[in-house]
Amino acid sequence: MRKEDRLVVCRLGANKANGAAKIIYLENPLKKLLSVACVSLLLLVAWAGVSRAASANRIVIAYSSLNERGAGALLVARDQGFFRKYDLDVQLIFMRNAAVALSALSAGEAQFYSGSANGSALGAMAGGLDLVFVAGLANQLNGTMVAAPAIHSPADLKGKNIGIQSIGGGVWMITQLVLEHWGLEPKRDRINLRIVGDESVMVQSLVLGTVDATYAGYAYATMLKKQGFRVLADLTKLGVPFQSTAILARRSYLSSSSATAEKVVRALVESIGFIQRPANKAAVVATLTKGLQIVRPEDAEEGYEVIKNVYERRVYPNIDGINNAIRLLGLSNEKIRQLKGANLVDDSIVRKLEREGLF
Repeated sequence: MRKEDRLVVCRLGANKANGAAKIIYLENPLKKLLSVACVSLLLLVAWAGVSRAASANRIVIAYSSLNERGAGALLVARDQGFFRKYDLDVQLIFMRNAAVALSALSAGEAQFYSGSANGSALGAMAGGLDLVFVAGLANQLNGTMVAAPAIHSPADLKGKNIGIQSIGGGVWMITQLVLEHWGLEPKRDRINLRIVGDESVMVQSLVLGTVDATYAGYAYATMLKKQGFRVLADLTKLGVPFQSTAILARRSYLSSSSATAEKVVRALVESIGFIQRPANKAAVVATLTKGLQIVRPEDAEEGYEVIKNVYERRVYPNIDGINNAIRLLGLSNEKIRQLKGANLVDDSIVRKLEREGLF
């Protein structure tokens, strides 16, 4: 694997074994600046040793969901050479939450963000950042809601703790939409949405009994089910529109680098096509196992079976799904409430690819 294709994982607090450091977004303005500075430093380190010659096709894609839906298409595009096919030197940067990823985008340290219609993204747009949804890879709720064995139905969640990653983040949004679908309301039903960390930490918190339920990707859900935990729902079966995985970029970048942006979307469409072909199952499972740090390959197989159907070749952003997020976040944020999903989308690249017959 070429040096510029390696997956970079950002963590705060250097680990002597692998030099990784975990970055946590903090609300204090000074700490926000420090977070951006830390992102910039890590990106400089990531590029160390790589030629400094100018290259319009050298880009950084930041993402903050370490599950098959959030990372699968990116990892497969890297491992199967779809980025290289279009002469792209892509660095995939995993960050622990959307706020840090968007700080990198705002600072120009990353060119794309792969994430959902979450509070950080919509908040940045409401605050004036020229951020838009360029492509939609997964356009409805997906993943699972998993609970402790003692919880038999959604009604049993009343008075319980549900683990989330952050307030306003993608998992928070998904959880709110699922509870709404079930006729539950956190305040009325005394459901505590408890911030515990990223998805691996949410799963661990469920196992340890710190929370009573949590969102989980399919690979994690498979592992939990084997340990006796109860899958309350496969969220794809709820049919709730939501922009759960999208590619976002700044309008200014699209204007100056439209050809490069088009190549990124082409590579991801080809990655999705590769994932959806049954003959490629083994290769995709191998990528998921390594990229998501899954111990046993068989635990990644269920995740593969789902994402091949969750991903869409017609990668138009889902305006209804974006508006769903605006509706929820707008209950407590006037600026976000004023947003309109149609104004937050630039689907010109997707329309061009469709005219060419790519999908």
